[in-house]
Amino acid sequence: MTLSRIRRHPLTCPVSLAIFLLILSVQLVRAASENDPYKILGVGRSASQAEIKKAYKTLAKEWHPDKNKSPGAEDMFIKVSKSYEILSNEERRSNFDRYGQTDDSQPFGHSQHQGFRGSHNSFYFDESFFHFPRSRDFADSKYLLHHAQFNSDVLPDSYKRPYLIKVTSEWCFACIHIEPVWKEAVQELEPLGVGIGIVDLGYERRLANQLGAHRAPSIIGLVNGRVTFFHQAVIREHLRQFIDDLLPHKLVEKITDNNYIAFLDSWRVENKPSVILFDQVPVVPLLYKLTAFAYKDYVRFGYVDQGEKHNNRLLRQFNINTYAPTMLLFKEDTEKPVDIIQARGMKRQIMEEFVSNNKFLQVPRLVNQQLFDELCPVKQFHRRRKYCVLLITGEDQAFLTGNKAFLDFASVNKKDVLRFAYVYQRQQQPLCQALLHNQAALSPQVVILERRSQAGKVMYRSVSGGWNGSEEDKYRLHEQLEILQKDPTYLSSDATLPELNNEMAPMFIIQWMNAASDYVLQVYDDLLYSNWREMMPILSLIFSALFILFGTVIIQAFSEPGESTPRKPKPKDQTQSEEDASSRASTSSRPPKKDFVEVTELTDITYISNLVKLRPGHINVVLVLTNASKNALLRKYAKEVFSFSGTQTLHFSFLNGDKHRHWMPSLLRSTSDTMPSHSDEDEESPDYAGHVLALNGHKKYFCLFRPVFTGDDPNDSASDTSSSESRRKSRSRSRSSSHSRSRSHSREDGAVPKRGSNRATTIEVHHKLDRLGLWMERLMEGTLPRLQVTAWPSLGETNNSSAES
Repeated sequence: MTLSRIRRHPLTCPVSLAIFLLILSVQLVRAASENDPYKILGVGRSASQAEIKKAYKTLAKEWHPDKNKSPGAEDMFIKVSKSYEILSNEERRSNFDRYGQTDDSQPFGHSQHQGFRGSHNSFYFDESFFHFPRSRDFADSKYLLHHAQFNSDVLPDSYKRPYLIKVTSEWCFACIHIEPVWKEAVQELEPLGVGIGIVDLGYERRLANQLGAHRAPSIIGLVNGRVTFFHQAVIREHLRQFIDDLLPHKLVEKITDNNYIAFLDSWRVENKPSVILFDQVPVVPLLYKLTAFAYKDYVRFGYVDQGEKHNNRLLRQFNINTYAPTMLLFKEDTEKPVDIIQARGMKRQIMEEFVSNNKFLQVPRLVNQQLFDELCPVKQFHRRRKYCVLLITGEDQAFLTGNKAFLDFASVNKKDVLRFAYVYQRQQQPLCQALLHNQAALSPQVVILERRSQAGKVMYRSVSGGWNGSEEDKYRLHEQLEILQKDPTYLSSDATLPELNNEMAPMFIIQWMNAASDYVLQVYDDLLYSNWREMMPILSLIFSALFILFGTVIIQAFSEPGESTPRKPKPKDQTQSEEDASSRASTSSRPPKKDFVEVTELTDITYISNLVKLRPGHINVVLVLTNASKNALLRKYAKEVFSFSGTQTLHFSFLNGDKHRHWMPSLLRSTSDTMPSHSDEDEESPDYAGHVLALNGHKKYFCLFRPVFTGDDPNDSASDTSSSESRRKSRSRSRSSSHSRSRSHSREDGAVPKRGSNRATTIEVHHKLDRLGLWMERLMEGTLPRLQVTAWPSLGETNNSSAES
């Protein structure tokens, strides 16, 4: 009996251990499921913020202790609230999805299963076994920076918010001592808007060299692309003050009773709204400074200390509540704020939303290209049109009445599709010349425009009669805006606008002085803290420059006087050099190519793939041309379809009518609208040059564009009676070209046209595609009539038939 017990004992231990582990795992899974915020709210892991918020509101109403008197209602309500706090915050939600962390006391992702490792870390010992904490925990992985990510994301983002970066390594003993302070500083600064980063010195040596960090631990501040090292004791207050010192000093202006009027009136010069924060703290809060740094290019920021006695008049005028921080936002009206918020605990999200919704004035002045792009974006879809109502005016006192009337009109006619702005003609001359056709505006003009491409192409229409701010002008502008919203083709003129001048750019001397001061401060900082490894290239450059300078002075001092006088060049050489310079200038001043569109020719090889076997949903837009009109038509064709070249389902081709002159008649005969048949083989087909066809090879239909002559060439002189007579004749021939025919041998024999006919033909060809842009708009909207065909005619058959004839 004793022996049998001894034999069974080794078997019972593994069984009991397995049962214990099974029970323990079940308890852990049950505890994890009870604390899972997704299961508590009853949403999936891919749920959006709107779904999470809706589920939270429903459960909060159900389990609120005031409405639900059950014993577990209060605990359930707390669980629902904590679950919503985790899932409504993107960072905490990401932390839970990665590490399963829900405890607020451990924001760095310490999980209750931290001791377990994956298969790839199976050779690592657990730190708790030796009581040796690692210098980097699991949550640091979301802050780790890589070289490519730093240059593409962090460096450009440092112009909107500061970054606090810690340089560490895997076995850094000194890093262990600063870890608790670092975590507290991250918990405090990250919700305020400070970017956090960690650089591993062992794995990211390239990034560490770029930052100039060669030892761990190091703490670096990054603002506006400039790197600054932290050299004080690692204390949370010191790190907070370090971030405060990195920000520019003139971000927020102190406002008192003496200067608040000048601060609010500066919108005319600065072209920015103004935000004023009223608070009881004598020092500007760091959160407000960070918000001002993020929106420094759009809004001016001021701060009023409510505790100071000389601010009483300011508090009484705007009726400020002294018990809670208050933010007022002013635009053109300095007497009344357009928006106001008041809250005891100002959060970053509240401030940023308040400022971002009021970034622009009601009628801002276009001072640079970036502001123009944001106010009047390029149209992406037909249902998202944005029309810019632009007032071209002056900055003198005589224009103030009309400018004020335009502001009043814009404040009354606020619509989502309309953006109002104005420009000074003297400051933006290239833009005004493109819209006014090189004519100086004697009185203010109003132009309604719509941007079509990033290259500067716009469709616009000038409001007739100018603008002087009268009621008649307001009525006429309102009437044309109503017509435009009903008929988008009301904008009939097109132009290519140049890039706007940056009126707010500082002068070169100021930029140079700022760069020099930053450089001197950087050198002083490196010398003060003995960063000799970074200073060696700079010192070597300085000594090299000094050596070259003094060496040149010494050589000139000991050289003979006759050797230092330069010889005069010969007149012949001087003339030749001037000719070479002029020739180089003439060759280098060629304008760059614009409106580039890839256009392929329909031949026997490309005909099947580009038409017959075209993929479903794709359309080939084909231009019909001749050898004589090829260059002029292709240039005009590329200009008209350039704004549509980004569409993936459109292909652009051209067909040579001289090579395949029977293809168009064959195509038109196969449609319902039959062309009149001609049995005379000696007569040539009608002139189809300038016709454009949108061919759908899969559904076997096409849309046809017929050339329309819109007007004479503005460069042509009207004094030549014979040339104008020939233009009228050629225009009449263009209108009746689809019904009349000419003998084929007359063109092939190379008959010389009459004097002036060549000029008329050039003007006619140039204007054949004037309405193609509007036709393309209707093609994209699907409102063009479609002509069905039974089968596509073959290019090979047409060539054979033409050869036999």
